[in-house]
Amino acid sequence: MSLINEYRSTEEAIKELQERLKALSKDDKLQKELEFEGKLRTLMGEYQKSLRDIIAMLDPEAKSGKATRGAVKTTGTKRARKVKQYKNPHNGEVIETKGGNHKTLKEWKAKWGGDVVEGWATLLG
Repeated sequence: MSLINEYRSTEEAIKELQERLKALSKDDKLQKELEFEGKLRTLMGEYQKSLRDIIAMLDPEAKSGKATRGAVKTTGTKRARKVKQYKNPHNGEVIETKGGNHKTLKEWKAKWGGDVVEGWATLLG
């Protein structure tokens, strides 16, 4: 992109953003939220409390201001993969693997397609 094209596209983007900002500034919901934020910050200053203090009061389980990613806690051990046995009907060759990173299995999938080869699989214990 030439420099002048970049300049013009940036200028256009700025105009669009200014219009969006003007529309947002007229929104009643935004005005109420800004008013609430101002009052909350004034109150926090009056009692010398930080945002972390407020979060700790409202959500004691929050750890150091970071939200937990999932409600389910794991024990730290992975579930063992199950062994799959693939039998090639073209040559009768059988392979057993726990994952898809098997050399022969990759060759088969490249030659006959992944869906076809997965159809050859049987699940072992």
